[in-house]
Amino acid sequence: MLNTKTVVRVGIADMNIAKTPQTIRTSGLGSCVGVVLYDKTKQIAGMVHVMLPDSQLGKSTKINAAKFADTGIYAMMEMLKAKGVRPFSLKAKIAGGAQMFQFGSNDTIRIGPRNVEAVKAELKRLSIPIVSEDTGGSSGRTIEFDPETCILHIRTVNAGTQEI
Repeated sequence: MLNTKTVVRVGIADMNIAKTPQTIRTSGLGSCVGVVLYDKTKQIAGMVHVMLPDSQLGKSTKINAAKFADTGIYAMMEMLKAKGVRPFSLKAKIAGGAQMFQFGSNDTIRIGPRNVEAVKAELKRLSIPIVSEDTGGSSGRTIEFDPETCILHIRTVNAGTQEI
């Protein structure tokens, strides 16, 4: 991971923005999906740590937008728009969505794959292209994005690191 720049941290069911010379990082991506929206020319990026696919799964009327794919990605896009980013200039990189537990084919247990499907559907709805992804598998990940280089550094449990 990168050590020379200030790191903006994103918690679980959280979102934030980083601008060069900062980087932005989240850890604990098991079945969760880390979604990075970035504008290469403005060297700014937002990251949302999505826990669940659909806000309709929430039991309360007041929801944490970052927790869900359908609300978190849109809210992140709006945060970036408030910083002067034009939505048509956004690109996305995604990682996570592991199948952490094997319980047969019960759809409610498939949180990781369902999160990935929901993230992709929302990005498509918002016309934000996915440049690259590292999703699925059965291991947790930590990701860090550098808005200057547009490289997503991925550290996967028991599988080393890679850049996309």
